[in-house]
Amino acid sequence: MTQSLAELESIVRNKICKLCTERTVSGECGLEEPSACALFRLFPQVAQAIQSVQSDDVGPYIEAIRRNVCSVCNEQAPDGSCETRQLVQCALDAYLLLVVDAIEEATGKTFDKQNIGRTGGSTVSLGPQLQM
Repeated sequence: MTQSLAELESIVRNKICKLCTERTVSGECGLEEPSACALFRLFPQVAQAIQSVQSDDVGPYIEAIRRNVCSVCNEQAPDGSCETRQLVQCALDAYLLLVVDAIEEATGKTFDKQNIGRTGGSTVSLGPQLQM
């Protein structure tokens, strides 16, 4: 199943933005600068990184995002650290599993969430308000 980048972005926006803790009561983005959201500011790189991975383990997805997206993000320090990510203020990092799931579903791939954390791989937050 082939989706255009614009279609993928729309699907991800519909799935993620409604859950985002930055959303206002009226449903609008509450960021001072909505264009600063790393998830959508770097969406072409995000989509490419996720589509480059074939795994049921979240670790390879995290590695692809760090290598292909975080490395070009102006929020990441030269040493690879990221205060925005550490403070759970990066929507891409906070909602990564949901982003992966949305893109994989839209492109006809499946991401088996049953094995998350069981393979000894990396873990990632499901978002500030979501728990597994």
